[in-house]
Amino acid sequence: MEHPSPVVILGTGYTGLVIHALGQARGLRVLAGSRSPDEHLASIPPSQRLRFDLARPQTWADIPERARLIWCFPAIPETLVQGFAERVAPRISRLVVLGSTSAYEPAAPQKEGAAASLIDEDSPLNLALPRVRGEEWLRAHCGAIILRSAGIYGPGRHVLDWIRQGRVTASPRYVNLVHVEDLAGICLAALEQGRAGEVYNVSDSQPRPWAEICRIAQQRWGVESSKKNRKPEGGPGKRLSIAKLRRDLGYTFRHPDLYEALDAIENAAHHKSERL
Repeated sequence: MEHPSPVVILGTGYTGLVIHALGQARGLRVLAGSRSPDEHLASIPPSQRLRFDLARPQTWADIPERARLIWCFPAIPETLVQGFAERVAPRISRLVVLGSTSAYEPAAPQKEGAAASLIDEDSPLNLALPRVRGEEWLRAHCGAIILRSAGIYGPGRHVLDWIRQGRVTASPRYVNLVHVEDLAGICLAALEQGRAGEVYNVSDSQPRPWAEICRIAQQRWGVESSKKNRKPEGGPGKRLSIAKLRRDLGYTFRHPDLYEALDAIENAAHHKSERL
């Protein structure tokens, strides 16, 4: 049975489109919001589009009463975020905000060769970042559920392409990743089961050094980076804990294994190129 309150995606981009498709498949009423919905959301039926622009408060009134919101863009500028909280929060039923693990302070320096320290939801925040202050305002004043997401990958946003293009190198720096389909599923799970005002880290639970990913990319797919750098880039990186997410949301990952997921994406891209 359809849930009586619609799900509204604010800022429907790469992740938002997957949330929309998944919600529709589950029989939910999902509205996709964008500053230019006719231009950016042409693949979505007009009845499921919503014009939303944080910089144009007149568009805020189009958000349905008692809607459940998924906020998919940086929570800036702070003045508009605070204005939104004051005007819109009293008439919505739920708010999930997609944040980033960049919200956490960099890990403390480790001895050479030591793994980066584990980051959980109680780790110190970098409140010098405006988007972090915006997220914290929404959490404190609207009971927003904050999802601090690891790096998002999936079809069209491919880890192997990042290596091919030299955007990443075989360094010891740790990285946390999550497939876009899992992030979408976790957003919907947070709407249903997340506790208001709580923070949840989101990743596939397997922090990996880029050196390992690059080595397996070369062995399994013959993919090599155009750059060579085996020194840590900007520190040891972060190792993310998702114990709280597992405990509170009970989400079952569709893509728990990075390399199996990359294999599926690579094969799908190959078959698509053959058909063209």
